Parts: sequence; C-alpha cells; structure tokens
Amino acid sequence: MHSDIERILIPRNALARRVAELADELARDLDALDPDAEIVLIPVLTGSIIFVADLIRHLPHKLRIEVVTASSYPGRATTSQGAALAGPLPEDLTGRHVLLIDDILDSGSTLTLLREELHRRGPQWLRTCVLLRKQTERARSVPCEYVGFEIADEFVVGYGLDYDNYYRNLPEIAVLRKDAM
Repeated sequence: MHSDIERILIPRNALARRVAELADELARDLDALDPDAEIVLIPVLTGSIIFVADLIRHLPHKLRIEVVTASSYPGRATTSQGAALAGPLPEDLTGRHVLLIDDILDSGSTLTLLREELHRRGPQWLRTCVLLRKQTERARSVPCEYVGFEIADEFVVGYGLDYDNYYRNLPEIAVLRKDAM
C-alpha cells in the first residue's frame, strides 16, 4: 500500500497540531455562544471518522453525535459524481447548535446539500468544519467557517480519505501515484 503513495502531503504531527488548533477555535466560539449549550456534531461518513474522533477529544463541551452518510466519490471515482444522501438526517434541530463536519471540501456539492437540509431543520447556529479545502473557486464559494488545511487540487488519501475504500488507515494525508488509481 505504501508503494502506491507518490508523496506525503500533510504528516501526522501536522495533522495532530492543526486538529488541536481547530478544536481551540471551536471551543472559543462555542463558549462565546453559551458555554453550557449542547453541541450537535454531524460528521459525514465515512471519510470524516478519524478527523472527528481526534477533534472531539479536544472539545470540552457537552456533545451529541448524529452521523450522516453521503457520497459524491463512488468506487474508483477521483472527481465528484454529485452528492447524494445515503441515510437519514437528524429530524429536529430547532434551536440547537450544530456543527457539520466533513473530511474534504472539493466540489462543494455534499456540503451545500447538507447545509440546505440541516438549515431546514431550524438550528439556532449552524457551522461547517472541514479538515481539507481544495484551492479552487468552487470550493471557496461554499460557506465553511473552520478549515484545517488548504490544499492544491489533487486527489488525496489517508486519515479517513479513501480511493475505492482503501487507504483510509494511512496516518497522514498523501497523494496517490497516478498508476495506483
């Protein structure tokens, strides 16, 4: 598997440091709202699981997790095929503080779809957090309040991100060799 890697883009120590920084930013903003408020985290499966697991360990707030499953990169696709929900969303978010969390902001279709659907459920506060945002016009046009890293427009794997359901277990963000795709 490691022979499929062209290069490491973000090493594990940089990931750990930035996730802790993001948690600090979130904690400050959440404390400013209401330090006792319950936060509903909505991670997008499956890519965000490692990121969310590391992020919540740094958040000192009362948290509830409501996962959602969406897909835009089925199988061996390396470009978005359009977002589709693959499971239900939380029904009643009226008056709640909601943080939508995803692994990567690329085409923006998944986060746009989810933000619209979640907004209809009446949260008091809705923000988005992504580990990675590609440096493209379409990615930057999607509202996202918390961004871990800005990256070039290339296909990456590791730390939860996959290609054909492989490579999620790599402890860093890496670029695959073209012949491995």
